[in-house]
Amino acid sequence: MQLTHYNTKFKKQTFPIILVCDNVTNAPNIGSLFRTADTFGIEKLILCGEGIQLGRKMAKTSRATEKVVNYEIKKTATEVIDDLKSKKYQIISLEITNSSKPIHEFQISKEKPIALIIGDENFGISEHILKSSDEIIHIYMFGQNSSMNVVQATNIALYEITKQLL
Repeated sequence: MQLTHYNTKFKKQTFPIILVCDNVTNAPNIGSLFRTADTFGIEKLILCGEGIQLGRKMAKTSRATEKVVNYEIKKTATEVIDDLKSKKYQIISLEITNSSKPIHEFQISKEKPIALIIGDENFGISEHILKSSDEIIHIYMFGQNSSMNVVQATNIALYEITKQLL
């Protein structure tokens, strides 16, 4: 028998992870990020950027998870990251760079809470934020493309991070 959210035996859990979205503006992506945040039990979702609105298109994809996920909307990711650094969060950016580490080889520290930074659908994470990150991780890809959808990448990253925190 297929299980539903009414009869699964999954244990509800919250992880010390804040997902910081640097200019993710596509409404269906934002809706999917709410579902992802709920699925992986993250502490908070912070949407950063000018003019972010939670409208009908977002709600269609979120399937009402915006009602249960702790979230904030801020103007800039830089201020959010500076604040989280002062609160001793480890700042981990999900981006492919010449110095990023493959996520499957990266060991998450359980000593500090995590701020996972994801970037703009077209341009990724800004250079300034990458420079202020404690770590930069990437998902190893086997095809010729060098990027994937921001929500798909976030799902993979949060799966690996929460697996290590269990």
